[in-house]
Formats: sequence, C-alpha cells, structure tokens
Amino acid sequence: MKKYLRYTFLLPLFLCSFAATAQPQLNASTLTVPFGGNAYVTGKTGERGEEQVSVFFRVGQPGELCLSLRYNATDTVSISARCAGAAWRVKLNAGANAVAPLGCVKVSDSGYVRVDFQGLTLGELAKKRDQTSPTKQAGAEAIDLTATGSALAGTTSCVGDFSFYWGRRGPSVHLSYPFPEKETIEWFYSELTVPQGQDPVGSYYMANGFGEGYFGIQVNSATERRVLFSVWSPFKTDNPSEIPESHKIKLLAKGEKVRTGSFGNEGSGGQSSLIYPWKTGNTYKFLTRVEPDGNGATEYTAYFYTPDEQKWLLIASFLRPLTDTYYKRAHSFLENFVPTNGYLSRRASYANQWARTVDGRWLYVGSRAKFSIDDTGRKGARMDYKGGVQNGAFFLQNGGFFSDYTPAGAELHNPKNEKLTPPEIDLEKLRNLHEKLNNNH
Repeated sequence: MKKYLRYTFLLPLFLCSFAATAQPQLNASTLTVPFGGNAYVTGKTGERGEEQVSVFFRVGQPGELCLSLRYNATDTVSISARCAGAAWRVKLNAGANAVAPLGCVKVSDSGYVRVDFQGLTLGELAKKRDQTSPTKQAGAEAIDLTATGSALAGTTSCVGDFSFYWGRRGPSVHLSYPFPEKETIEWFYSELTVPQGQDPVGSYYMANGFGEGYFGIQVNSATERRVLFSVWSPFKTDNPSEIPESHKIKLLAKGEKVRTGSFGNEGSGGQSSLIYPWKTGNTYKFLTRVEPDGNGATEYTAYFYTPDEQKWLLIASFLRPLTDTYYKRAHSFLENFVPTNGYLSRRASYANQWARTVDGRWLYVGSRAKFSIDDTGRKGARMDYKGGVQNGAFFLQNGGFFSDYTPAGAELHNPKNEKLTPPEIDLEKLRNLHEKLNNNH
C-alpha cells in the first residue's frame, strides 16, 4: 500500500548479481544468497563503530552448513564473520568474482540462519552503494553467500530472483473477515493494539480495509506517527496526474489538523493523514462508513477514537465516482514500507470486529478470519510471516526472520466472548460532526 510520506533510503546494501535462485527450493544441494536482497545493516560493532552487516536465509532441516563468500576486490582486505556460534577471520585477496571459504557450522533446527559480517570496507560500501548506481571503490564488494550441506534438505528460502526491493521489505500479511450472507453492511468497527517493541519505523498497521481503500496507523519516523485513510480512484494508474477529472476522488470533509492529497505508485487516489502520537500497548478504535450517494458515486468516511481525549475524531470523507456499493471485503493487514528495516519484527492484535447493517443492527464478525500473504510470501522469497489467535484477538506478525510460519489460506477461529457487546457509538453525533465539517470545507 502507498503511504502518505515517501522516504529516500538506500535499497539493497550492495549491488549484487540477480542469481537465478528458485524459491523456495526443495532439497537444494547449493543455495546462493545474494547480498542485494538478503543483507541489512543491523548495528555497529567494535571500538571504531563499524557497521555490522547481516545476511539471512532459511534452511530446511538440522544439519551441517558450509559457507563461502563471493566478492570483487581491488585490494586485499580482512573481514570477520559469525554464524551459529562460530567466528571466522577471513582474508579476501584481490580479484573479480573471487570466492573465499568462511567455514562450516551445525544448525540445530530448520528455519532462518543469520550470518554477521564486520569490516570497515563492508561498512563503507553499505553506506555508499545503492541498487542502481554501481561505482568502483577500493576494497571488497560482496556479491553473494553460497551455502552447501545437509541442512539444505527440505525447504530452503532466500530472496534470489525475486525483487530485491520487495524482498527486503518483507512479506505483507492480511486478515479477511467474512460478512453474513444477504446482509447489507454500512459501517465497520474494529480495535487495534500494537505491543511494546513491535513498532519499528516503516510499519503500517491497517485496521479497517474495504474493497476500495484502507484505514489504519503507521510509524513514519522515530519522532512521527500518523493515522492514515485512503481511497483508490476507479481509474487504474500509478500516476495521479493521469486520472481524468471524472474519475478523481473528491474530498467532502476532513477533521481538524488532517492533511489531504493524492497518492500513487500502488494505484492512485485520495489520501488523508493525521499526525498523532499513538502509543504501543494502547488499544485504538476505528470506524468506517461506506454508503452510495444515489447518484452513481459512493461516500467513504473514517473516524478514529483517541483514548487520551476519549472522543471520536473525523479523519476524512471522500466521494468515489463511478461506484455504487456498501461496505465490502472487510480486512486488516500489516506491512513494512522501509526496506532497510525489513529484518525487524512487527506485530499487532486485531479485535472486536463488528458490522452494522443499513437497517441499524450490529453484527459480530470477529469470530472468523482468513489469513493471507502477498507475493513476497507466496513465492517463497520470505517465510517470516504469521497470523493466529491469542488472548481473544487475532494477530499478525512479519519481519524479524522468525522460523515458524502460518500457511497462506489458513482459516482462523476466535469464538465470541460472551462479554462482548456492540460498540456504543452516537452515530447521529458523528453524522452531525461530518455535516458541520463538510459545510466548512
């Protein structure tokens, strides 16, 4: 999903060859792991504060793993590497497409393996090199890591011939909530909680998704967080300037301090955002209304409940032309939109989902959900994705290269707690707020 702010950042750490690595592989004899899609700067080490570069890949079973590094070097340099408790100091001689063996280790289980590298030359390259601008520099240029050994039996995985950009972002994970058949739904309500420590920069926690857009919260930087609500245009393009006037999303109303505009690159449409310092551990409430206007267009309105102020805020209301629908395809998702943070874990719980019919009945729709993943997961480039039920709520988790995962398409069941009651919301008051802001707009 396209976010409100665009970030400028280095994509892969090194420009590497796109090795034709099938993914996931079954009973591979050799696994080639390109640095371009699988390496991250994960910290600083040593007295000189050298960057630590870590490479991640998945093995299929316990067993032996032997590693070697392919690189280009104009000078002889020395690096260090660590994996599964073993540490090596390795001299890299000058050469093109040169190969240096690192060593062999025993891995105790299937799942992700991490190899850490330290060395000033690698650190400098990590800061200076990007995906599209190969430049000659003194020192060593890491190309890929080669793994062999019995641990490669079973299913292995890495970002090989898949997109390095999307692979480094990590898999997006989704929950879809089925509505009762033959019911016409106008409102959808849900609650979202992000646990402490599960909020790295670049995370988007989408609570109330619908067939034509999405509504949730995100981490834009170390000091800024936002509430984000977007509606796609019916005109299919990644460039907002190409949308004809008859297909543009129209802003009807927006809340105080809410910014609005357009977005592109992953579809195009209207977008609104509110800078708001939401906190981990707090539960936030989301309410979305989808209603046809009777003239061939549909109105989409989003409200966000702040526990600090204990009131509902209007985020925005948009009119989507050439659309005649009520609420369809209720869903939630979790994604990372900063590739350099794709190695970090993020998690959220999604609870208390209710749908309100056009005739005013609240229906509980939080007892079932279907788990799904994007192409990054479906094609096996990354397998650190998970969804399930815990403490009476659904949860989604991705990133962090954890080893257990939830199969795509899994049906999740969360039986209703008898203490749950429909949300108590003064919808007439919200409509009046909407009309007031609409008139002011």
